[in-house]
Amino acid sequence: MHDPMLMLTGMIAALTTITRGLSSPPFDESSDRGAVSIEQVLWYAAAAVSVAVVAAIIWSQIRDTASTPVQSPSAP
Repeated sequence: MHDPMLMLTGMIAALTTITRGLSSPPFDESSDRGAVSIEQVLWYAAAAVSVAVVAAIIWSQIRDTASTPVQSPSAP
């Protein structure tokens, strides 16, 4: 993916799917893994946001470097 907003949207969608899956009641009591604390959700959200910020910074640097014109070599 090349669009930072698209990457952020995907990470938010994945995080939402994971938290919904973990917070929904289990169908089988033997597969219960326990409740998800708000602290865990906040850690995952912070990790997703930091990854998105780093990806956006790197992408903007790549885009700026790619848009600079290349100087042609000249003979002496």
